Amino acid sequence: MSFDVRTCRDRDEYRAAIDAISSYFHSTLPDDVLERFARYLPHDRMHAALEAGEIVGGAGAFPFRLSIPGGALPCAGVTAVGVLPTHRRRGVLRAMMDEQLRDVHERGEPIAALWASEETIYGRFGYGIAAWAGQLAIPHEWDAFAEPLERRGRVRFVEADEAAKLFPPLWEAFAQQRPGVFSRDESWWTLRTLRQPDEGPHNRFVVLDLDGEPQAYAIYRTHAGWAEGASIARLEVVEAVGTTPRATAELWRFLLDVDWVATVEASLLPPDHPLFLLLANPRRARYRMGDGIWIRLVDVGAALSARAYAGDGAVVFQVRDESCEWNAGRWRVGEGECTRTDDAADLALDVSALGSVFLGGVTFARLREALRLEELHDGAIERADELFAWRPLPWCPEIF
Repeated sequence: MSFDVRTCRDRDEYRAAIDAISSYFHSTLPDDVLERFARYLPHDRMHAALEAGEIVGGAGAFPFRLSIPGGALPCAGVTAVGVLPTHRRRGVLRAMMDEQLRDVHERGEPIAALWASEETIYGRFGYGIAAWAGQLAIPHEWDAFAEPLERRGRVRFVEADEAAKLFPPLWEAFAQQRPGVFSRDESWWTLRTLRQPDEGPHNRFVVLDLDGEPQAYAIYRTHAGWAEGASIARLEVVEAVGTTPRATAELWRFLLDVDWVATVEASLLPPDHPLFLLLANPRRARYRMGDGIWIRLVDVGAALSARAYAGDGAVVFQVRDESCEWNAGRWRVGEGECTRTDDAADLALDVSALGSVFLGGVTFARLREALRLEELHDGAIERADELFAWRPLPWCPEIF
């Protein structure tokens, strides 16, 4: 069965396309939330799937830039993908994802990224797990640092309007240090990051001034609770960003020292977060890791040419790509660029595997162990890993 897939033309179509994902999550998006959402996800970035003129699915893509090893690239931040339960397993999702990828390619965005609601879905469309993220909970009795920290700097509370001026430059500095961080425009900061939640505890905003300038910030909320005469309150870290190792340590020391808090909780932290070595008892943090962002190379040549490399060698990939036929074939990566080649291939792999290694969060050796690629020449795995090696690991601190 075929479906007509195109971008939304007006607010009614936009609402109907969004309602597909609302149905998937068994909820309805209120009108005021929909209006805010449309401010940073334009109508022309929301695709709708139609059958006989009726919208039965939707798929959106935020237009932003994503930090990559050595720089940043235009990126489609795929979001709000859903199909009505009346049309599941009928090819609607395939039709939308293929059309969205063609649209992304025509817009000149070499990569796409997403957070997978179900990890079994998006590998079919060329996305690969590119980063890991996890939740932790630190009990107050186990929040000591391994080494004494002689406190420096000053942490102060700020209101949202001051945070809107102080936080974005720190976020951009952070993005230059870590792959996987997406750009935020003014509407994103105002309507999403710094907006108070409709229900529950309000966010608090703090900034750390160190050596005469802001170097870190945090957004957190507290959840009060008492049991048997003692506080069982939780402090939920929504976002904590430091631009230097010292600033990061100072910021987390502040968060862990807030009075009458039994547990500090945070989510989406990468496995190489400095907190694990700052803590004297990291085992007590109860870290639970899962998949973070997934990456899709929409234009293999442009994406791999934009990335920085650690080694001086070269490797030739035989790439399979069912959705983006322009990517299929042999590509040589070397001398800082990626070009078409007739040379014999060293590695054969699906484009989803290239998405996994793109940010440096997954190695070719791990892909080989998981039977996700074929090594055609001895030593190619080691050579490819030398080329693509990157630290720190990718980290996307927000689900989009």
